[in-house]
Amino acid sequence: MATTPVIEVEHLNVNYGEFHAVKDLSFHVRRGELYALLGTNGAGKTSTLETVEGHRRATSGTVRVFGHSPDDRRAVRPKMGIMLQESGFSPDLTVRESVALIGKLTRRTDEVDRVLDVVQLTRKAGTRVAQLSGGEKRRLDFATAVYGSPELIFLDEPTTGLDIQSRDDLWTSVDRLRENGSTIVLTTHYLEEAQQRADRIGLMHQGTFHRQGTVAELTRTLPAVIRFSLPRAVPALPLPAVADGDGFHIETFALQKDLRVLLGWADDHSVELGDLQAGPTRLDDVFRAISSN
Repeated sequence: MATTPVIEVEHLNVNYGEFHAVKDLSFHVRRGELYALLGTNGAGKTSTLETVEGHRRATSGTVRVFGHSPDDRRAVRPKMGIMLQESGFSPDLTVRESVALIGKLTRRTDEVDRVLDVVQLTRKAGTRVAQLSGGEKRRLDFATAVYGSPELIFLDEPTTGLDIQSRDDLWTSVDRLRENGSTIVLTTHYLEEAQQRADRIGLMHQGTFHRQGTVAELTRTLPAVIRFSLPRAVPALPLPAVADGDGFHIETFALQKDLRVLLGWADDHSVELGDLQAGPTRLDDVFRAISSN
């Protein structure tokens, strides 16, 4: 993976009148990585992405995409694919006509049949957009991003409305694009997708980054949790535990060590640990911690 950033954002500010939506935000996206920009509602991620994509002017700060201002559409736009939450295709156009239109608008070159195959809409090529299901329209939205295999692709909630198989197929296509050198910027409410696929994550809250880093770097800031239930009368637990409904939980930064201690205690005293669950901190735990601030 090359170290030259595809996206460089330095001290970005975006204001709407008196409202400060993005506050002194700085980050970069490396060539070839999948970067997930996540945030609580109203965190400022949409304003940030719209500025990077060239759809909104920054109030102050510097944004560079491939070394150019996003306003330099001739230099930037042909290298950039954008999957919006809803692309707004004309309902009277067919799927084939809609995909062909993408090429004319973006000045990227590709074969319409290839793109239809990638997004699994070959059999719907002659169908009007108005007659597509919600999932089929979402795959057509995906076509707007992958047409021409651009170097930089923005995916905004890409799997919303897709069934499990269609989600898997979409991510297989994304993996192929990455193998061919594309850089991906992802926004999603499906945090498990970001946890499984992102090289790095920026978590926004109230206009700026609350945390930024790899999944491991983000999750290690919070303790892992061991959950279990106990019979009525048992010896004192070997670790500090908190009563939690019908059971108990132990928070720990040494999951393997403390789990071994707990299991050893249960074995020594012939205690059955009911509903035992143990695992590392997940990204959604980090997200909840941000939301509660």
